Amino acid sequence: MAYILKNKEGAIIAASPDTQVSADWVQLENSDADYLNFLDEELKKHHTFRESDIQLARVLEDLIGILIERSLISYTDFPSAAQKRLNERQTLRHKNNLHTLLGDDDVAPL
Repeated sequence: MAYILKNKEGAIIAASPDTQVSADWVQLENSDADYLNFLDEELKKHHTFRESDIQLARVLEDLIGILIERSLISYTDFPSAAQKRLNERQTLRHKNNLHTLLGDDDVAPL
């Protein structure tokens, strides 16, 4: 069973697997077509943001590499936790032959 909240037009605006105390929440079957459509749309929205975040992280990694290469910042300027993450990401990228967005010749490794 699922619990949903609808707006004045009758469109689902929220869903929860847990019992809701508000009278506005309605219980329905997990197989309800409107509920399944709502979940599908929500997953699509979150997937789009996740993909955007992944792409932005990649751009930031390359930007950091360029700034270090040009001596505008130093690797040691970053906190140790950030250095560890940068190292982990660079290792993963090299293991998977992803290297950089700009190409191997454009950005020096960290």
